[in-house]
Amino acid sequence: MTVPVQSLRFADAREAADLAAFLGRLLHYDRAAAVRLQAGGGALAVFGRPPSFEVLAIRAVRLDGTHAFDVTVSAGELLESLEESTGSGGVPTSVTGPPWTGVLPPRGGWQERPGLPGAPALSAVLNDAVAEFRTRDAALPEDRRTRAERDLIGRDIWSRPVGGTELPLRAVHAAQALGFLRAAPEFPVALLATGSWLRLRTPYGSIALRRAGAAGGLGTLAVSVGR
Repeated sequence: MTVPVQSLRFADAREAADLAAFLGRLLHYDRAAAVRLQAGGGALAVFGRPPSFEVLAIRAVRLDGTHAFDVTVSAGELLESLEESTGSGGVPTSVTGPPWTGVLPPRGGWQERPGLPGAPALSAVLNDAVAEFRTRDAALPEDRRTRAERDLIGRDIWSRPVGGTELPLRAVHAAQALGFLRAAPEFPVALLATGSWLRLRTPYGSIALRRAGAAGGLGTLAVSVGR
C-alpha cells in the first residue's frame, strides 16, 4: 500500500464513501487514471477525465479541518487510502499528470443558461441514444464491424446538442455513467457557461468541457461542495 504524504479527514463517513464511488467509476474507464486535487475552504474538489467521454468530471466533498493543497495523484492510490468506516484517507505522492490536468475550468464567472431539459427528459434522451447506437451497430455489415466504424456512429450520436443548448449529449452520458444524474422529476440539473466552457451541474458533481472549436487555456475551478 502506498504511504500517504498527507492525511485527510472528511466531514463524515458518507463523504469518503461518495468519493470512493466516484473514483471507482473513473477507474472502470481507465485503470491508470490520475486525478487533480484542489483543497481549500473546508472542501476537496477532485477532477478526473474519463477517456470515453472527452470531458472533465468534478466531484466535491466536505473536509473536517483546514486543508490547502493542489496536487495530481493516482486515482487508484487515492481510492486505496480511503477508510469509509472512519471517514479518513490520505493524499498519495504526487505524479506527473496528463496534459488535461493543466487545463481546468475558470474559477468564476459562471452564468446559468436556458434550454436544458429536466432530469427525466435527459434520461429518456440517453436511453433513446443507447438504443439507436445498438440498432446501428447491429446493422453494420460483417466487413465493417470495426472499432473505427463504431466510433463514427458514437461520435455522430454523442456529439448532438441537448435540447436548445450547446451541450453535447456525451456530457449527459458521462454524468449518468459517473453517478451524477438521477431520473427523478425533482432532481435539479443546470447548464452553466463562462468564456469557452460549458458545465452540467448536479447535486452529485459536475461535467465540464470546452465549447466546440474553443482554443486552449489554463484556469482553476473554485472548490465548492455540490457545484
